[in-house]
Amino acid sequence: MTILDHKIDFAVILSVTKANPNGDPLNGNRPRQNYDGHGEISDVAIKRKIRNRLQDMGDSIFVQSNDRNIDDLKSLRERAESNLALQKILKSKNSSSDEFAGIACEQWIDVRSFGQVFAFKGSGNGAGVSVGVRGPVSIHTATSVHPIDITSMQITKSVNSEPGKEKGSDTMGMKHRVDFGVYVFYGSINTQLAEKTRFTNEDAEKIKQALVTLFENDTSAARPDGSLEVHKVYWWEHNSKLGQYSSAKVHRLVNIKHNVDEPKTFDDYSITLNELEGLNVDVIDGL
Repeated sequence: MTILDHKIDFAVILSVTKANPNGDPLNGNRPRQNYDGHGEISDVAIKRKIRNRLQDMGDSIFVQSNDRNIDDLKSLRERAESNLALQKILKSKNSSSDEFAGIACEQWIDVRSFGQVFAFKGSGNGAGVSVGVRGPVSIHTATSVHPIDITSMQITKSVNSEPGKEKGSDTMGMKHRVDFGVYVFYGSINTQLAEKTRFTNEDAEKIKQALVTLFENDTSAARPDGSLEVHKVYWWEHNSKLGQYSSAKVHRLVNIKHNVDEPKTFDDYSITLNELEGLNVDVIDGL
């Protein structure tokens, strides 16, 4: 496999229809908003979905969510120790941070993509490790094109939780959703960091496919099937390690405008894709 030898930039346009794309735990799990009323999906939430898609593709993932745990390991330390080479380093008195990072990057695609902090105490008389890996794939927070409208409803249960109580509908809480919104997020893949983590061209292709299918197998009560949809993925591949243009200039090539005062569907928007000389783009429609 060839280590990534050229810079990559990308942009993803998605829509949300009657769903909560990313609840804010500090605000009653309401959909995230910035101070201007625009909806947001955190970069952490987006990386979680990418990890899930990579896992669906059969790749080894270090940071697995509890509901997608496939190795029955209950902590990150246990997963690290499942690799015999890493276990040996953790038990060693003279552990090597670089060696630990190299083995972890080779084992797990999310580590060599996004990076990871490993902070584990030593086993027995081992010195332990405190290793920070910087990954080449960086992702921005997704932000809605326009301020979002949030609908809240009270939900109840129709059965008793405990025996002996009179049957009735007890209030459970609130459920919140975005009525409709179009969101955009951007990202880049850095070649200097790719060399350090051994991130390959094949890995980059897997990231692209994960972006196109971002919401497959992502169903929940807050996000029913079909309520979140990827419409466009823009994938720019530069012809050099440093790139012909800055990521900021490349990301500004995508312009989204609404055709009506109150857009209700994706068809109410128009997208303009500008060009930069010598920079090719791959435009992929969502599934």
